[in-house]
Amino acid sequence: MIQSLRAALTAVLVMAGGTAVSETSLKILSFEELDGWAEDDHEAARTVFLNTCQDFDAPDWRSVCSAAAGIKDARKFFELLFRPVLIEDGAEPLFTGYFEPELNGARSPYGQFRFPVYRMPPEARGAGPWLTRRELETSGVLKGRGLEIAWVDDSVELFFLQIQGSGRIKMADGSTIRVGYGGSNGRNYSSIGAELVRRGVYNRHQVSAEVIKNWVRRNPVAGAELLRHNDSYVFFREVNRVAADKGPLGAMNRSITTMRTVAVDPKFTPLGAPVWLEKDGEGPMRRLMIAQDTGSAIKGAQRADIFFGTGDVAGKAAGKLKDPGRMVVFLPIQRAYAMLPESIL
Repeated sequence: MIQSLRAALTAVLVMAGGTAVSETSLKILSFEELDGWAEDDHEAARTVFLNTCQDFDAPDWRSVCSAAAGIKDARKFFELLFRPVLIEDGAEPLFTGYFEPELNGARSPYGQFRFPVYRMPPEARGAGPWLTRRELETSGVLKGRGLEIAWVDDSVELFFLQIQGSGRIKMADGSTIRVGYGGSNGRNYSSIGAELVRRGVYNRHQVSAEVIKNWVRRNPVAGAELLRHNDSYVFFREVNRVAADKGPLGAMNRSITTMRTVAVDPKFTPLGAPVWLEKDGEGPMRRLMIAQDTGSAIKGAQRADIFFGTGDVAGKAAGKLKDPGRMVVFLPIQRAYAMLPESIL
């Protein structure tokens, strides 16, 4: 097992040319080295961990999951069965936020409800890079095929719904539907905020989701062109099995939890793993979270997206977040030591 795990890690840390990435390092920490560890609500984190740990396939993870409910003290559970592992890849740590948007919509187009929320067309599945956002929006290839889930009243909010990957649509008849990620066109995500900075419209520290939305609305023609700078296009599916009081489905197809779920890069952090977050900047955060989600813009060992909840208040808070810090992954003890290079074992 040790050799296979180490080989798997090496595969993650090898570049296309076949040489190891020298900046990548792993270090096992003690719990005493985690800033604020003793003050966190460990039981809250364990409850979220239990929501997805039953989906693990690996024997060591399944053993940890089986023990999760049997150890009375949640802090002792984490300290007894895990080791904190700091994984760094040479990139600066960056923590951002995401949320579940709420849009206004209708089942049929009329009046202001004229922007369709599409299911994924069958020919796009498994096709690799497909049509760009511009081509999908201007060619008419999606129209008149019954792919529409709903029509919403704001194209800018629809664009940001695609970035978030899930949301709620409050229908004109008073009902609400939930939509989740249903696939994409296979194109790379390009940051609209970074494009505005590149054009000299804003400085980097000025950019947030609200700033981008307001600029696009003030400049409708140029704004539409700006949004098409992002080739990536997300399709949706209707989600009926999640209770209204639960969070949206994450990458593990389970409900995620406000301020306890984090989206990560699964090349470095196993989905379902506990993650200790030390976010600096405005409103410092020291909290144990669970890696239950992913995102197209979340790439790297020290890159994470914090789930802030549902609605406009959560959206504004999430949109402002762009802070440095440190992320430490909790791994089962044997797995943690197996991942270390042989030279330091």
